[in-house]
Amino acid sequence: MTKRIDRLERAGLVTRRRSGTDGRGRVVALTTAGRELIDRAFTEHMHNERRLLAALRPEEAAQLEALLTTWLERATPSG
Repeated sequence: MTKRIDRLERAGLVTRRRSGTDGRGRVVALTTAGRELIDRAFTEHMHNERRLLAALRPEEAAQLEALLTTWLERATPSG
């Protein structure tokens, strides 16, 4: 994790500072450039998702949603 955050920090996408409550901990925050990158990536992801789902008929999309909901419920540990 540290190496990844180091790279993000060098790229100007995140900042790090000491935690105010835990001397060993660090608080990592997105910079303006990091937020802009996340916004662009999320927008592109949503466009791609819409493109993929557009190939399905409405009833197929409903079936997919039901299957994914069931899968998520079973795959997510409870508690």
